[in-house]
Amino acid sequence: MSTTTTTSVTIQDKVLGALMEGRTLSSAQIRSYFGAGNPQAVIQSLRFNGFPIYLNTVTDTKGRSRNVYRLGSASRKVIAAGYKALANGSV
Repeated sequence: MSTTTTTSVTIQDKVLGALMEGRTLSSAQIRSYFGAGNPQAVIQSLRFNGFPIYLNTVTDTKGRSRNVYRLGSASRKVIAAGYKALANGSV
């Protein structure tokens, strides 16, 4: 008798994968491409898991601006604050 296991890929996994590929995503794209009911909650969940996701404003050639999320690298101050919080036992 063989057993098979299935793993489901969450919306957070899909969004994180796209961001790790270097894509920038707007809230509307996260909602439509990945089926997220609340894109901000998906981003907040990823941030709470330690991923440095930033919100940037981009302007197209016609002068229209929109906000997009991107995966960046945390600054030294942010990393130092994290280590300090861990050392103090506040996390």
